[in-house]
Amino acid sequence: MRLSTVILPVRRWGEGQKLWQRAEELGFHAAYTYDDLSWRSFRDGPWFGAITTLTAAATATESIRFGTLVTSVKASSPIAT
Repeated sequence: MRLSTVILPVRRWGEGQKLWQRAEELGFHAAYTYDDLSWRSFRDGPWFGAITTLTAAATATESIRFGTLVTSVKASSPIAT
């Protein structure tokens, strides 16, 4: 059985890095984070971007897989048809 976890992007990297590394040490197959979503209990604190969070996590770990939850697809220009 493969297990995954969710790590919210609410911690500055000094603390957040340890969480991503710990998830890998515990043997999780994958770790996910949210993009463009926040909960009331976190509204007064930081909420970091998913892509930059996952990029940093990839530099601090070796084998765990990554993914995003609730990622918005935003186009800056119209799609050509």
